[in-house]
Amino acid sequence: MSAPSIEATDVVALQPSCRKTAAHALTIVRDGVITGEGPTTKGRIHFSRALDADDAAWCVRILTASAVAHQPVSREEVAALFEINEAAAERSDDGRFDDLLAKAVAHHAASMSGLPVPPRTVALSPDTDIESWAPTHAANIDTKVLEWIASQMRGKRRTNQALAAMVATLVGAAALPLVQLPNVFDIGLV
Repeated sequence: MSAPSIEATDVVALQPSCRKTAAHALTIVRDGVITGEGPTTKGRIHFSRALDADDAAWCVRILTASAVAHQPVSREEVAALFEINEAAAERSDDGRFDDLLAKAVAHHAASMSGLPVPPRTVALSPDTDIESWAPTHAANIDTKVLEWIASQMRGKRRTNQALAAMVATLVGAAALPLVQLPNVFDIGLV
C-alpha cells in the first residue's frame, strides 16, 4: 500500500537516513495515531487512537527505507512500535501492524544476540513467514534482550498474539526463572 501524499517539509522527517531517524519517524506515526492529526494523516479521515492500513503502511515504509534496509531493527525502533501498538485502541489494518511488530521484535532480538537476520525488506514482508528466519528457541538469544521485550509487553492492554506466542516459546526454551521474567507466561496464554 502506498502512503498518502504529504507536504515536502514533512517528507524529510518521514524518510529516515539512519535507524535513529527511523525511530523518530515512527514517533510521528504514533502521534498521528494518538491525535488523528499530523503529516501521516493528511488528506484522509483519521480518528484519534485508531490505527488503519495507511498507518501500518507508513511503519513499513519507514522501517524498510533504503537507508536502513540492510541494518538490524534497533531497540529504539522497536520501542516506537510498542508505543504505536499501545496508542491504538481501534484497529482497521487487517492485522498488518501486529505482523510487523512481531517480525521487528524478532529481527531485533536475533540481531542483538549475534544471529544472522535477513534484510528488513525480506524479514518484515507480509509474504515472509516469521518461522522461515526467526529463532525458534532461545538457546542463542541474549537473556537481557528477552527481559527487555518482556518488560515492553508487561501490563499492556493490547496483546499481540504472534509476538506473545514467540516470546512464550523463546522464554520457555530458555528455561529462565519466573522471578526474572514475571508475567511473561501470562502474556502467552492470553
